[in-house]
Amino acid sequence: MSRQPIALSDAEVAAVRSWVVHEDAHVLALNKPSGLSSQGGRIKAHTLDDLLWAFARSNGKRPELAHRLDRDTSGVILAAKTKPAAGFLGKALQGRRVRKTYLALVERAPEPREGRIDRPLRREEIGREAYSRVVEPGADGAQASESLFRTLAATDDGALVELRPLTGRMHQLRAHMAAIGRPLVGDVRYGGALTLAGQAAPRLMLHAWRIAAPHPEGGNLTAEAPVPDDMRTLAEAAGLSLPG
Repeated sequence: MSRQPIALSDAEVAAVRSWVVHEDAHVLALNKPSGLSSQGGRIKAHTLDDLLWAFARSNGKRPELAHRLDRDTSGVILAAKTKPAAGFLGKALQGRRVRKTYLALVERAPEPREGRIDRPLRREEIGREAYSRVVEPGADGAQASESLFRTLAATDDGALVELRPLTGRMHQLRAHMAAIGRPLVGDVRYGGALTLAGQAAPRLMLHAWRIAAPHPEGGNLTAEAPVPDDMRTLAEAAGLSLPG
């Protein structure tokens, strides 16, 4: 590996090791906290990719992220511990054989309560900020994008939805939910409410809850990340029961 090792503090090593929700000889699954960039963040701080040096082996190799999560999204993310595993997971992701399940909070339940959003997205930039815009099929730069949504719980104060991206576009779930008039709570960029049930939303209320993928050695791997306290607190304020 050409990249040079990054010196991490004892606290950083302890933190990233505490996020492990699955580890074997080939694959590492971590529960990424909100506010941490997966890779290449503009903020002058270590990214999750940097923190993977905590798992470096004696030969200088360390795990490689198989995919990304938005900085403000919490939850489960996979890393490959070997080069063959990285290639295997990359092909599985490209072949849509990895099933990602997210939990999100919205102000009102979608109508209908469940369904499929099939709306092309185009990546656009304003200044240094990138976002996804819903566009017409065939528009310049349009990328086919599909997401599934299902309402798990709803009250007068809010709703808990399960989201599954069938494609892997930037901000896909956020842009798609905004497109059906149900932007995610705390999502400033896509018009989400900043409060729920009278409580301030401390961040984007989107959590990568579960991931299921084929395993490099055969069979399947399922990893789950517990819902973080800030999201649990907001859900409970709205009278919504979270899984687990």
